[in-house]
Amino acid sequence: MLTHKFAEQLFMDQPVYKGKITFINYEKQFATIEYLHNNKLKTVNCKTNTMVGGKKSHPCRLGDGVSFLLVLSDRGDKMTATNVIILHNTAIDLLIQKAAFENRFSGYLKKVDDRYFVKEWESYILFPIQLSPWEKPPVESAANEAISFKLINLDKPGNIMAELFSHNYLPEYKMAQEHFKNKTPIEAVVVKISPHAVYLNLFSEKIQAKLLKGDEEKEQLKLGDRIQVLISHLTGTRIVIKRIISN
Repeated sequence: MLTHKFAEQLFMDQPVYKGKITFINYEKQFATIEYLHNNKLKTVNCKTNTMVGGKKSHPCRLGDGVSFLLVLSDRGDKMTATNVIILHNTAIDLLIQKAAFENRFSGYLKKVDDRYFVKEWESYILFPIQLSPWEKPPVESAANEAISFKLINLDKPGNIMAELFSHNYLPEYKMAQEHFKNKTPIEAVVVKISPHAVYLNLFSEKIQAKLLKGDEEKEQLKLGDRIQVLISHLTGTRIVIKRIISN
């Protein structure tokens, strides 16, 4: 096996090509790059799970402009692309610009291995879906069905994800929403104690939150203790609580 240092020396004098990702097979983890060489349009495949410089490569998407080197495949019967570096994606730039005015898109639900994605209707770009820890995943029968979503992490084009407009939250999370809205106290159960925090179940073990140990937590708590808390912040990915101290 080549070391990274020796590989760099080996590839140092090789020409660097530029092209665009035109096809991706996420299940088999390979992509096709289209590029121009000697005024002829050519294609070459690359692995989407390869390691570059000891770091995991950027997740590729359709339309990504890339630079790469050409080497013989492991079987030695054809050329393959290696050291693939993502340069730019004009289609993603256009989606970001559109999202600044109206962040609502349509696409098709896809499942790759155990992860859920949505394929944007016009660009065919696949975005991973960010699901809430308290949300039921889409049913497999919904795959390839039209769905509405918004893009998140717009300030990080390489890490853009999709959030569905329709959510199937757990009943316990819906209860948390009502308690947060009405500022209703909750009797929470201590289920774990660490040097820095106390972990509690709200309603059931499916909804858990933590209290950082401070002045209000100087009183020693034990597993199984029940204390009164309020939800002070609630989103689809985060719950913040504060303890109600009785006089």
